[in-house]
Amino acid sequence: MATQPDPVRVVLVTGPSGAGRSTAINVLEDLGFEAIDNIPLRMIPRLFEGEPPTHPLALGIDVRNRDFSLSRLLDLHDDLVRQTDGHATLLYLDCRPDILLRRYSETRRRHPMAQGETPEIGIAREIELLGPVETRADILIDTSHLSPHDLKAELHQWFADASSQKLSVALQSFSYKRGIPHGVDMVFDCRFLANPHWEPGLRNQTGLDADVQDFVANDSRLTVFLSKITEMLAFLLPEVDREGKTHVSIGIGCTGGQHRSVVVTERVARTLAEQGWRVSIGHKELARRGMAPAGNAVVTDLGGLAK
Repeated sequence: MATQPDPVRVVLVTGPSGAGRSTAINVLEDLGFEAIDNIPLRMIPRLFEGEPPTHPLALGIDVRNRDFSLSRLLDLHDDLVRQTDGHATLLYLDCRPDILLRRYSETRRRHPMAQGETPEIGIAREIELLGPVETRADILIDTSHLSPHDLKAELHQWFADASSQKLSVALQSFSYKRGIPHGVDMVFDCRFLANPHWEPGLRNQTGLDADVQDFVANDSRLTVFLSKITEMLAFLLPEVDREGKTHVSIGIGCTGGQHRSVVVTERVARTLAEQGWRVSIGHKELARRGMAPAGNAVVTDLGGLAK
């Protein structure tokens, strides 16, 4: 007898404009939710027609939507609670009117419910409209004194679990001749290692080839270097993950970006993947020369990495 799939988790995210709905949607997406912002209420039931969703859903509800109505939203919440066996959550982001007014003053945007009127009127009108939703909310977060970082931490406490996406680590080798890649968070320099470029039989090969890997591995400093890198990352990555970042980029460079940096990148990636991190690899210089795919490839087969 076939087992029924577990009900998908659904989070309806709403609250007054300026309270942080967009930030919350982005955070939930980083946690592995399929995020859809400003979705018409009439469209939401269609998400559950046919094959059930494979990821939890975060749905941003905006009063500016043309088919928004208070009764329809509350009825939809009731329907989803039944349909998901209680796995539907109404998340309400609240904020003090004076803080909302300050945020609108800083952005100089027109309030969506105050066309031709002062923002104060629109804020008061929207808060009054959403009063019953605030009362019904399963989770209420007051963002009045929360920075985006604080709100992110708060949402992690409510919605992060073992199935949430973990910090992703992108490693890329590069050539110092062409400069440090834009946007990397940290860089390791391996130009001190023995250089295969000066070996005629290895010059046209790359760090993906076994002969080059063996040559670099014969430098006794490689083992110490790898140990130092992985020891540092073993400390740093959990702290970066705890801080709430979803992505960290690491550049590993050598003179030409063809031999030593490629070997080191592959070996560090193997270690991090074995430790359970979500790892991707790219080889910037090799890709430029057409000797490797462009972009980063997720590490899924440890057996394919340099040993």
